[in-house]
Amino acid sequence: MSEYPVRELTVAVAQPSTASYDVEANALAHAKSVLAADARVVVFPELSLTGYHLDAEPVAPDDARLAPIIAACAETGSIALVGAPVPGPYIGTLAIDGEGARVAYAKQHLHGEENDRFLPGPKPVVLDVDGWRLGLAICRDTGQPVHAADTAALGIDGYVAGVVHGEHERHVHGERARRVAADHGVWAVTSAFAGPTGHGFDRTSGRSGIWSASGELLAETGPAPDEVASCTFVRND
Repeated sequence: MSEYPVRELTVAVAQPSTASYDVEANALAHAKSVLAADARVVVFPELSLTGYHLDAEPVAPDDARLAPIIAACAETGSIALVGAPVPGPYIGTLAIDGEGARVAYAKQHLHGEENDRFLPGPKPVVLDVDGWRLGLAICRDTGQPVHAADTAALGIDGYVAGVVHGEHERHVHGERARRVAADHGVWAVTSAFAGPTGHGFDRTSGRSGIWSASGELLAETGPAPDEVASCTFVRND
C-alpha cells in the first residue's frame, strides 16, 4: 500500500471497438481510449484485446504489441486494466502503466466452454493504486456473491470488473453493482463490451458504468463502441 494515500482517484470505463483476434489493432484502440479518458485508472471489458474468442492465443505481459497502451499510460499517468487471455492459460486482467504490463488477476469463476480452454484463477486480488484498494473481477465473478465477499475481506475501496454481456443483459451491471455496494459498502465499476464479438455475442450491452457505495449510478456510457465515462472519488477521512 502507498505510504501516503492520495485524496482523489479518477476512474474511467472504456469500451473500445475490437477487431477479432487482432491484438495490434486493438492495442491502438485501447491507447486511444486511455488518452481520451485521462484518468488514473481506465477499466476495459473482458478479453478486450482479442474479443471474446476463447481460442485466441495468450498475450504475454512482454508482448511488443502492447507498446501503444504503455505509451498512452506514460503520457497520461494512467493504469489500464485490460482484458486478455494470458499465459496459464487464464482469462486475465493485464495491469498496464507507463513502465510496462503484468498479469494482475485471473478470472476465478469460469463457465461453459471457458472451462475447456482455461484454468480458474487461484485467488481474489486487490490492486493498490495510490493507496486506494481495488478488488478485481471478471464477468461471471461479479455474479457470485462469494467472490465479492472474499475480495472485500481483503479490504477494498472499490470493486472493479471487465465483462461481456449480451444486449438483453444490459440491466445486469447495475443489479450486481448495487448488490456489491449494499453488501460491502464499496463503490463498483463495470466496463462492458460494446459492438459485436465472438462466441455468439452479435449484440453486446455496452453501457459501462460506475456506481457509488450507496448504489447510485454516477457515470455511464451508451451502447456504442468507443465511448468513455469517468468519475472522481474523494476520500472523506
